[in-house]
Amino acid sequence: MGANIVVAEDDVKQSELVRRYLEHEGHTVTVVGDGRAALDEVRRGRSDLLVLDVMMPRTDGLDVVRILRAESRDVLVLMLTARSTEDDLLLGLDLGADDYMTKPFSPRELTARVRTLLRRNRRSGDGPVSAPATAPADEALSVGTLRIDPARHEVSVGGTPVECTPGEFRILTAMAMEPDRVFTRQRLLEELHGFDKYISDRTVDVHIMNLRKKIEHAPRRPTRLLTVFGVGYKLTDPAKNVRHARS
Repeated sequence: MGANIVVAEDDVKQSELVRRYLEHEGHTVTVVGDGRAALDEVRRGRSDLLVLDVMMPRTDGLDVVRILRAESRDVLVLMLTARSTEDDLLLGLDLGADDYMTKPFSPRELTARVRTLLRRNRRSGDGPVSAPATAPADEALSVGTLRIDPARHEVSVGGTPVECTPGEFRILTAMAMEPDRVFTRQRLLEELHGFDKYISDRTVDVHIMNLRKKIEHAPRRPTRLLTVFGVGYKLTDPAKNVRHARS
């Protein structure tokens, strides 16, 4: 089933290439050349997904995402960026982008990413901010002082609320359901995007780094969201580990 997609890209050749590939997939595509036009198009309420370049005239892509999420617009956002530093990627995801690609990129990979985002959204049936399908409908999860409420889509540490993006929430909920289990990157990718082979392991790493900034006292020395070298990540109760170390 085709979707209504807005492509916000000021490079005419690039936007035309993306448009052709997406229309070949059966989607209806609207191309705009600046951030303000992208906002106007999404606000009309007919868009399923926004392919959004970061470096845009009038209003840049990061501000577009910030405004859309502040307005509770649930359109899916795939960001395109020439920036590849960790901070830029973290900021885009933290603002509420659902995925990102760095330039230059393959148009075939972009269409695969779009396909995966739309498939995941249709499975959830409730937009990109819905809780993972594996989460209990109304049962809160606790790992030490970390508390996750899937029904309300709320996270807190020691009673202090923590704002999470949809991807971060999916990862955290899955891991909280099985504390101390080691999750491979591939397993966590399944929580994010299903079984699509085109999504990079880097997507998980960026979410983990961002989560550590939010739930760890010292993100560079994590005690809650741990790396198991050569395997993946696990979520644990820091107090329990301290007790074990003393015994």
